[in-house]
Amino acid sequence: MRIVLDSNVLVASLGMRSRLRPIWQAFIDGRYQLVVSEDILKEYEEILNEHSAPGTAAIVMEIFIESPDVIAQKVYYNWNAILTDPDDNKFFDIAVAADADYLVTNDKHFDAVKNIAFPKVNVITADDFLNLLGRS
Repeated sequence: MRIVLDSNVLVASLGMRSRLRPIWQAFIDGRYQLVVSEDILKEYEEILNEHSAPGTAAIVMEIFIESPDVIAQKVYYNWNAILTDPDDNKFFDIAVAADADYLVTNDKHFDAVKNIAFPKVNVITADDFLNLLGRS
């Protein structure tokens, strides 16, 4: 399964006591592949440096570098599908480019792309993804 994780879900899944922790653990266990771009990795690092314990960003980035389940994808077309927060387009564009199974986010800006017919991206919440992981 190929997944694009919005930074809000990544950060929330890292906490040891977080109810979203199974998302991070499933990645560590090799249960899905994480699709990223350089821009997404930069955002992950920036957000982790701002909202996590010191050193967390470096550890997570090292895991991403070493993991065989991280797919570096290039974007070939900018769809500009999310007008309310253009910075979120990098996640949508990478999901399209990689033909990802799901884009996992709790950000309401992505509601704008849930019902477009083309390009089709399956946008789901972190809770929906937890349910999928529980079934597999």
